[in-house]
Amino acid sequence: MTVEVILPVILCGGSGSRLWPLSRKSFPKQFLTLNLTNNKSLLQRTQIRTSKIKNIENPILICNEEHRFIAAEQMREINVVPSSIILEPFGRNTAPAIAIAALKALEIYEDPNLLILSSDHLINEEDKYIDVIEKGLEYSEDGKLVTFGIVPRSPETGYGYIKSVEKLNNDKLKGSAIECFIEKPDKIKALSFIKDTRFTWNSGIFLFKANSILREIQEFSPEIVKYSKLALNRKLFDLDFQRLEEDFFRKCPDISIDVGVMEKTKNGIVLPLDAGWSDIGSWDTIWNISQKDSNGNVIEGNVVAKNTNNSFLSSHNRLVTTIGLTDLIVVETSDAILVANKKESQEVKNIVKILKEKGIDEGEENQKIFRPWGNYETLLQENGWKLKLITVKVGERLSLQKHKYRAENWVIVSGTAKVEIDDTERILEKNQSCYIPLGAKHRLFNWGEIDLKIIEVQIGSYLGEDDIERFDDKYGRILN
Repeated sequence: MTVEVILPVILCGGSGSRLWPLSRKSFPKQFLTLNLTNNKSLLQRTQIRTSKIKNIENPILICNEEHRFIAAEQMREINVVPSSIILEPFGRNTAPAIAIAALKALEIYEDPNLLILSSDHLINEEDKYIDVIEKGLEYSEDGKLVTFGIVPRSPETGYGYIKSVEKLNNDKLKGSAIECFIEKPDKIKALSFIKDTRFTWNSGIFLFKANSILREIQEFSPEIVKYSKLALNRKLFDLDFQRLEEDFFRKCPDISIDVGVMEKTKNGIVLPLDAGWSDIGSWDTIWNISQKDSNGNVIEGNVVAKNTNNSFLSSHNRLVTTIGLTDLIVVETSDAILVANKKESQEVKNIVKILKEKGIDEGEENQKIFRPWGNYETLLQENGWKLKLITVKVGERLSLQKHKYRAENWVIVSGTAKVEIDDTERILEKNQSCYIPLGAKHRLFNWGEIDLKIIEVQIGSYLGEDDIERFDDKYGRILN
């Protein structure tokens, strides 16, 4: 069989709220390393293992506006130049995202195979994963829509299931037509499912030709194809990104590819995937797959545990000590602490929902905020003043800007800065400082060969991040 181009499509949306407080809307789990014996993020690991497939091309990334620079930077760190990074103005579920990706793919290649991947999955046995994907190409090249069912090891109620027409044989790697998709079952149904090899977990991984999936979406949800074309055809390019036209994209039905196509098509095929898959969906899952000490604990960071068993204990800032605990999740960050029964870890998302309803910023915002030039972290804040640590990467610079409501003081703690204030320029080294009056145009460059770190003290009547008027910006963030 001669296989045409395989184009990965990595879906980078999602807030990862079940892994709060480490994963938040401003920096969700797909961009975290999670210390899983690997210093790469889940997104990077997705790309790295997929790059080992024959005839694979660089990916199309689908992400949102807020995370665009994080996604681009993480690809740069592993020396990958994406075929395209498409920015959704808001989430519209997987069917519109896949339609957009297929249309974009056809602008680049004649009719590639699209390998649809979530950015936040973990797969431990990569050779098996590659073998199953390459087997799926036999069906994809024949016009089939292939999905990959995870061979269940336990009666999970947190996953949807796929029921195949034929019993699946993991050793022979033969696909089967799909009888139906089943929403997350109760415990009794889940127990019966794992006794029947026709049932697998729905992984959300798909493989099909670009034209094949567009024909099916056109048949079952033509509005998606219509408005996806209009949203994409506006050619709203911004640096390395392509934005979708918001009004047209909003008209796409908010529907998953499972509901929109896979549950209706007669061309669906499921292949069993048994390769150490996990969707890293909860702290309990991370405890399950992590290496444990003799007491069954997973311990990260500055933690001292006494008479503590079968727990996940993680410190990212302060000392955490425990005494006499069993089956707990404890996750500490600089601004929030989670303590939960391990069996209740799926409920963390509901805590995040409550925080959002109460207007508590920690529910969605991290203390450390990432920008294309680096990051900043709020260290202290009271009425009228704020203290931040700003890190600017080598060769990068902030926009030329001014503020209406605040003045700033900068103290260099490491590296070399070139500071532009109105019509003056200065080079500042460690321990030197400068003052930016309210209303002054100013800009900061990393003028050295290491990361530039500065302490910024803001003083003013309003200290919100939207008090920025930009005049020049390397990263295209000036609003017309």
